[in-house]
Amino acid sequence: MTATPLARSTPGWRAWLIWSVAVAAYVLAITNRSSLSAVGVDTAERFQADAATLSLFAVVQLAVYGGMQIPIGVLLDRYGSRPIMVIGMLLMAAGQFVMAVSPSIGVAIVARVLLGAGDAAIFPAVLRLVATWFPAQRGPLMVQMTGISGQAGQLVALLPLAALLHSTSWTITFGSIAGLGVLFAILVWAIVRNHPPETSADVTVNTETGLVRVVTSTVDTGVGIRAAWAHPGTRLAFWSHFSTPFAGTAFLLLWGMPYLTTGEGLSGAAAAGLLSLNVIVAMVLGPILGELSRRIPLRRSLALVLPSVGVQVIAWLAVALWPGPAPIWLLIVLLVCLAAGGPASMIAFDHARTHNPVHRLSTATGVTNSGGFLAALTAIFLIGLTLDLQGAGTPDTYALEPFRVAFLTQVPLWVLGATMIIIERKRTRIRMGVDPERRRRS
Repeated sequence: MTATPLARSTPGWRAWLIWSVAVAAYVLAITNRSSLSAVGVDTAERFQADAATLSLFAVVQLAVYGGMQIPIGVLLDRYGSRPIMVIGMLLMAAGQFVMAVSPSIGVAIVARVLLGAGDAAIFPAVLRLVATWFPAQRGPLMVQMTGISGQAGQLVALLPLAALLHSTSWTITFGSIAGLGVLFAILVWAIVRNHPPETSADVTVNTETGLVRVVTSTVDTGVGIRAAWAHPGTRLAFWSHFSTPFAGTAFLLLWGMPYLTTGEGLSGAAAAGLLSLNVIVAMVLGPILGELSRRIPLRRSLALVLPSVGVQVIAWLAVALWPGPAPIWLLIVLLVCLAAGGPASMIAFDHARTHNPVHRLSTATGVTNSGGFLAALTAIFLIGLTLDLQGAGTPDTYALEPFRVAFLTQVPLWVLGATMIIIERKRTRIRMGVDPERRRRS
């Protein structure tokens, strides 16, 4: 690791241009990830898929995404953001092209594997660009801005993508997304750079000391992963990301539209409006939670992360226990509470950045990011399996009560995550010297 004086302490126009292009690529990645969210019923009908099989599309995609996070982090530590993002965009383009021409479920699952692998590269790469092009002091807010900007991709998937599918064809719709993936791969290669021109390697900037520290890792991969996980701060980050966004991901990615239309009896337009409200609320909450996270770094788990879990649990229990179809106001409350999970999950990356040295920045980020998607794929699969076990696994048999029972399978995941947050928070505070170490009984 080396250190050199900082030429300028504020990001210039080039930093903002690179971040803007990277975030635009992230928006497309979110659109790719959420591309089945508004067309789940169409997908089930196209492939004659029951609920468990429909879940498999999302589970496979998220499993690959989660499984690739640590390898992607290591590759980012070694090669930087630009080449990894280009490869990711091309993999997503290939996945959507295969989906466009897929004649069967087996081929469609291969498409989702390619999609998950490509998607896995984008968000960690953008976070790395934030670390290398922007002062560390701006980190929490820039991470939130990245996250909420990416949410626009869900709006694209919910509205224009569904409209395009219903006005054209499956092949044209998914083929068009594939073409955009190739276009953005070219754009990223042309504009994005790993680090500022005045430095010879990826760096992070310390605004207090004015030093630029090299990020690129030369340590052994296994050692880096073990070292990242050994720190309780990384484990706190993992469980924070595990607990907060998975319910919203499961709802927006696959099960929200079928539940709201065939379960609660809403029209397609009303259901899309509620899902869009979720995205908009998340975008509004992002900067607020980012600023609060910056101001209360020692209390953000108790003050921000755990409350976001609590409101989601309460909202789902209220909907599940409501006699008959839930009133629209309660569904709005549910979508607003689920929206809190996304911005709260970004706090996990503040933990990862705070408690890890720069040479394993992306590795720790990968470990953290895998938590949320491990929980999401588990939730999606359990919801689909529970629907099938109740005999409500196809669009013709979807019903309100089976959906409510299925969504309650998320509760154990919240309990596990919240418990581990409390445990790892205490260990992290002891490691930092904030709390005294517990004395062992003799």
